[in-house]
Amino acid sequence: MLFSTTLSLLSLAAAGSAATLPAAFGAQKRQSGSVSVTPHDRYSSSVGVLGCKINVNRVAYWPSFPSCNDICVRVSANGRSVNLLKIDQSGGAFDISYDAWNYLVTGQSAAENPTMGGGIPATYETVDPSECADLLNESSGRLAFTAANSMNFISSCGPDTWVGRNNVLYNILNPVCTYGYDEVCTLPPPELGNQPQCPHQLGVPAPLSSQPVWNIDYGTGRPSLAL
Repeated sequence: MLFSTTLSLLSLAAAGSAATLPAAFGAQKRQSGSVSVTPHDRYSSSVGVLGCKINVNRVAYWPSFPSCNDICVRVSANGRSVNLLKIDQSGGAFDISYDAWNYLVTGQSAAENPTMGGGIPATYETVDPSECADLLNESSGRLAFTAANSMNFISSCGPDTWVGRNNVLYNILNPVCTYGYDEVCTLPPPELGNQPQCPHQLGVPAPLSSQPVWNIDYGTGRPSLAL
């Protein structure tokens, strides 16, 4: 279990190194277009956003790598809309959380009226990150990242970006919050390096059960613990 976890954490860190620094949200043109959105029922984040600190039922898993500013997208279909955190990269599909997809299809949560199917025609637009504020469950209202495995991405997001201004680091090892410590870490002054400082040693794979992440299973609507 720890071996596979280590491999996944290394993959997460490698993905973070591909991040690029975009212009500030207000200075760039909002993106929009038409897509076919498909359901995704297992939480993940290629930049290390902690699922225990957000609403995992409102996430976009899209082909483009997450950016430091375009973190919130609005997807509309069948006269309904959902705001989603764009924090993971797919292999090519425009996936969204199963519950969000189910709502666009039926108008109900997947936990209440689960349905099945494939891509549905939808439109999207990037919106100001404040539109996704209600999807953040972290106590200070910031977007929470794993301190041990998100520094490549965090370091690429300068202080003029939304992520640069609104991130918080936790000593939790993986996005589904099953290892580490539920504690906030801080960054030292730049001249002292960029290794986060935490109350416990950084990166210890101590089992963590107090911060569960629950998926909604495709087709059944039943909750299952993310592992």
